[in-house]
Amino acid sequence: MKITKEVKTALLVISGIILLIFGFNYLKGQNLLDSSRRFYTEYDNVEGLTPSMPVTISGKVIGKITKIDFKGDGSAKLRVELLVDSDFQFSKNSKAELYETGLIGGKAIAIVPAFDGAENAKDGDVLAGSVKAGLSELVNQKLTPLQEKLEAVLGSSKQSLSNINDVFDEQTKANLRSSIAELNATIKTFKVSAQSINNLLGNDNSNLNKSLSNVEIITSNLSKVSDSIANTNIGKTIDNLESTLNNFNTILAGLEKGEGSMGKLLKDETLYNNLEGATEELEELLRDIKLHPKRYFRILSKKEIPYSGDEEENN
Repeated sequence: MKITKEVKTALLVISGIILLIFGFNYLKGQNLLDSSRRFYTEYDNVEGLTPSMPVTISGKVIGKITKIDFKGDGSAKLRVELLVDSDFQFSKNSKAELYETGLIGGKAIAIVPAFDGAENAKDGDVLAGSVKAGLSELVNQKLTPLQEKLEAVLGSSKQSLSNINDVFDEQTKANLRSSIAELNATIKTFKVSAQSINNLLGNDNSNLNKSLSNVEIITSNLSKVSDSIANTNIGKTIDNLESTLNNFNTILAGLEKGEGSMGKLLKDETLYNNLEGATEELEELLRDIKLHPKRYFRILSKKEIPYSGDEEENN
């Protein structure tokens, strides 16, 4: 069967259109022969992010950014299309994190997979977007408080300098110069006094040496006295004193327990009662002798005086 020129031309045109479509999509990062998945995410600002920037998981490139456009709801949010070539499965609750790729700029998107047991992300799903603070933002966060503090310090310094200028008027400056001059004079006087002391010490060097020799002799004598005291048998004396005190404590303990004659005298209440009774009877006897002396001095009389009980009754 002979193919006509018209059929050949049609086939050539169709082939050209197919190649044009394939090439156009390939240049956009889309491979029509590949079963890639497309995901979407949204950001308020994607400055530095451009199509064909990599999409990574744990630092491994798994796809590209294919499209960045407005969301279309009047909110000025940007919708980013991600083309993922990897078969790696992750939850639909995973996040698409926007981060800086280096110090000179440029941004990419890293998928932070979530393994929470939820349904796996499918082609066309929208992933929650997040932004990782870059180096410039971190520097700004650290420098901003420092800048504010520096400005406050500079303001305080300026105010302090102004106050110092107000305090150091012409009169104060003159007084300060006068004080410095007097300080210089004092230092000069002190220098002269130090020189005089040096001269005095140089002239009386022999006397000073004698004084030091005397001090050394006194120190030696004190050392000998200390050695004599140390060599004295103080320990034996202390032991004897301690033994004497122990014996005295033993005697006191025996007296407290009522041991021995002294202990019985101190502790025996019967003896005390007897002595007390004898004392009372002796007092009565003395009182009776004083009242009736005739009764007790009859033996001194040659004539016996009979005892009469009426005397006691009359008295």
